[in-house]
Amino acid sequence: MQVTSLLRYSGVCPFLGHSTANSLRSMASTNVNSNVSSLTAKAMTCPMMGPKLASISQARSYASVAGNKEVEAMHKQKNVRFNNAEAAKCPHAQAAREAAVNVKETARTAGRFDYQSFYDAELQKKHKDKSYRYFNNINRLAAKFTVAHTSNVKDEVDVWCANDYLGMSKNPVVLGTMKRTLERYGAGAGGTRNIAGNGALHLSLEDEVASLHRKDAALVFSSCYVANDACLATIGAKLPGCVIFSDSSNHASMIQGIRHSGAKKVIFKHNDLADLEAKLQAVPKETPKLIAFESVYSMCGSVAPIEAICDLADKYGAITFLDEVHAVGMYGPNGAGVAEHLDYDAHNATRLSSDPVKGSVMDRIDIITGTLGKAYGVVGGYIAGSSDLVDVVRSYAPGFIFTTSLPPAIVAGAQASIAYQREYKGDRRLQQLNTREVKKQLQGLDIPVVPNPSHIIPVLVGDAALAKEASDMLLSKHQIYVQSINYPTVAVGEERLRITPTPGHSTEQITHLVESVNSVFNKLNLKRISDWKAVGGRAGVGAPNSIPPENVWTDKQLGLKDGSAPERLTNGSKAVVHDEGVEVAQKRLTHLLGADAGPALASIPYL
Repeated sequence: MQVTSLLRYSGVCPFLGHSTANSLRSMASTNVNSNVSSLTAKAMTCPMMGPKLASISQARSYASVAGNKEVEAMHKQKNVRFNNAEAAKCPHAQAAREAAVNVKETARTAGRFDYQSFYDAELQKKHKDKSYRYFNNINRLAAKFTVAHTSNVKDEVDVWCANDYLGMSKNPVVLGTMKRTLERYGAGAGGTRNIAGNGALHLSLEDEVASLHRKDAALVFSSCYVANDACLATIGAKLPGCVIFSDSSNHASMIQGIRHSGAKKVIFKHNDLADLEAKLQAVPKETPKLIAFESVYSMCGSVAPIEAICDLADKYGAITFLDEVHAVGMYGPNGAGVAEHLDYDAHNATRLSSDPVKGSVMDRIDIITGTLGKAYGVVGGYIAGSSDLVDVVRSYAPGFIFTTSLPPAIVAGAQASIAYQREYKGDRRLQQLNTREVKKQLQGLDIPVVPNPSHIIPVLVGDAALAKEASDMLLSKHQIYVQSINYPTVAVGEERLRITPTPGHSTEQITHLVESVNSVFNKLNLKRISDWKAVGGRAGVGAPNSIPPENVWTDKQLGLKDGSAPERLTNGSKAVVHDEGVEVAQKRLTHLLGADAGPALASIPYL
């Protein structure tokens, strides 16, 4: 730096403010010793510049030791021959050079934020509290559902924790529809809905979703995480002074959407109607209010008191937002979710209609969100509600406006899946029967299943490290894949294994699962139901005077009363493909894909 350049800082430095260019040049050219000028010596006394100059000086002084000139001089003093080519072989010279590099790097980064140390510290926190997430390499095989291979294609395992609840990801009508669409419309959507991604297939899927939930309109998103975030953020921000009441166990996507809305958030205890009402009472009735909750909570399997929440919403002037992500395809005569299931007979009697059943629970819900990536086996999410509400989200939500549209083959496959499940109840009924069987066998061995009325089977472990070890042992020793669930997904001390049966699991696979889980519990000395009961219970397991929850699906609805229940797979029997369901699903998109789908479907095995 030129000496005169220092005068640029005269406004903030008292010394420079009283100095001239000539005086600075004079000090710079006068040395107090052989290495330091008068100007540098003066700067060293500055409380701001002094420490920085000392650091730089130390770095330069230390680094100079590693220079070839100094190394050569030391060799000459000892009368040892020296050349640059051999200097690299000298361990002392090499160590000096490395030290010099380190000092120079320290000097270069001094005063900067240490990003790498920050990342490392954050990861260490996850390792320390045992909440670090490990992802297994699992590759589900369409032709061998429910089997997958690991990183080694020859190493096959039974999958017991996927959210492809009904196996629709390999259903022949879904795959056939996607193949035909791919060949006709290509791989990608071409952009956002506003640019090039608003095709006839997208509109057709939205009509299907709206009809499924008997609502005026629907809007499809890239995932239900995005759908929840975008909808709650938009509606919460647009309603003036809105207060959002959120169940304490709500999914992260809902929490994020509420946060993005900027609206006031009030959290009520999980499924606690008294707590919700007390908090609704504290807000003036004329204030816009939204109650956000889920139908099936995926980590504990609990089911919301939907009708009672609707009653409170009516009483206190709130609108309702129901996440049916883990329920669509799984409940109701058409697969519309728990809200539909609560009026099962009424919806079953009118199942070919898209008109709402007036006064039904599903009709009373203002906003329903769901996924295309779990029971329907594809990917994507959606909202359904009144035409104006959906249009507000469509018009204002950045998560919809600025996101590339789902590919044509995806939306076509999703519609085929929904149409098939609307026509055929057998898959979800068999899934429920398998769930009941697994729960019964586990409980018979005193294995702690968190009580719930749904299709989820949470096996309580109560320790993060042990839950991970149990999952690893099932995979390595028993060829069973069940993921462990730790904090923050569940509370500390309530870590668990999450098991999700499908209609494709056979009686032999169920037996193998139960025996393997029992073996792991013995090997790791994990707590049984009796152990939890002795300490007062946890997460509903072993709780005193507890009453078993009543299943959402009744025996009558499952066909256990009249003998129409689907049969469990056994001894290599094949899964049922419902011909009428296939035919209905194929006809949905005939106007776009053509009528001849036979060869595409015939080429896909269904096991």
